[in-house]
Amino acid sequence: MELPKFLLGDNTDFPEDIFIIHLDYPRFIINLKDDEVEFMEEAEDLDEGELNAEMEGLIVLANEFYDREIKLYEE
Repeated sequence: MELPKFLLGDNTDFPEDIFIIHLDYPRFIINLKDDEVEFMEEAEDLDEGELNAEMEGLIVLANEFYDREIKLYEE
């Protein structure tokens, strides 16, 4: 099975929050309510500078994913 790069999620315990889950390495969850990022694993092969640069790009992709999903939902 091929998994998508991003998933959109919510949870009844956090009714005001919307989450974007990144399933590729490094796996993480972004809470769109406060832009908090929680890593599901350590990025062991990347130093802090590389990780920051990669995360900036991934966050841009996550925002683009969210914008596309909302646009599709509204249509």
